[in-house]
Amino acid sequence: MKTRAFCGTQISEVGIGCWQLGGDWGPAIDRDKCFEILTAAVDNDISFFDTADVYGAGRSESLIGEFFKDKQSKPFIATKFGRGGDAYPDRYTEDVLRRSVEASLTRLDVDSLDLLQLHCIPTAVLNEGKIFEQLRKIKQEGLIKHFGASVETVEQGIYCAQQEGLSSLQVIINIFRQNALPELFPLAKKNGVGIIARLPLASGLLSGKFTQTTKFSEGDHRNFNRDGQCFNVGETFSGLTYEKGLELCEKLNTLKPGEVSLAEMSLRWILDQPAISTIIPGASSVQQVKNNAKASDLPSLPEETHQSLSAFYTDEVEAFIRGEY
Repeated sequence: MKTRAFCGTQISEVGIGCWQLGGDWGPAIDRDKCFEILTAAVDNDISFFDTADVYGAGRSESLIGEFFKDKQSKPFIATKFGRGGDAYPDRYTEDVLRRSVEASLTRLDVDSLDLLQLHCIPTAVLNEGKIFEQLRKIKQEGLIKHFGASVETVEQGIYCAQQEGLSSLQVIINIFRQNALPELFPLAKKNGVGIIARLPLASGLLSGKFTQTTKFSEGDHRNFNRDGQCFNVGETFSGLTYEKGLELCEKLNTLKPGEVSLAEMSLRWILDQPAISTIIPGASSVQQVKNNAKASDLPSLPEETHQSLSAFYTDEVEAFIRGEY
């Protein structure tokens, strides 16, 4: 596993997203299986774990805290604030933030959070600026080591990247969502802001395993949020309709170089972007962890493939993305 510089240390360029551990969507994952997934991540040299206070109402954080409690070597654990508890949509006070941080500290069983990210909070709250003052204060007190922001739009990312003390941005970036490349990524790199890539496989579409007959459970966001019924539609299939996504995946298969799979090409494409610090594909099985980790060992894609994928996005994808981005 290759590593990249991030927040003054080195982290694995393939991390793991831990939303699934919360059990909020998809088939429930029991404690033993969660620990198997976390063990596989460690065994494959993954050292960056991304979670949030709202995942399973704290279950994801608690499981990670329990798993690493007695481990001598600790990974870099990033968590989030702002979509659960008392904060959303309009109570982003210092007191609410502080209570959330203290609860995350308890669940993760640590004295200071490695990274606290604002969790897709409203644009108006970001622009007001008070939340960044609060984060700087709590960082000075030692409760958090770094702070960042998980954002929905390029505009939000550009604003956040210019805030004093901000260490990272978490953005949706994949072959189906390339709009951050021209302006946001160069600005982040210039300002020393790390980029965490979420939805690298577009909610699994880019795994190449879904078909028209694939069924998702009632509690899976790929079922209940297909049209943005519960939160930003961009968080599900990167804002594409499921049917359009399948059609585009068929076209993408014709652009693959050599023997790589669609998933491998998709993950490698992101890792080839110089501003990227790490990618955080989720995993609901040990095999998925192993498959995702292999992306670090793949060679960079040929330049002609990058050019083809850029043209593919502009000509075939961009017009069909829904929601703010």
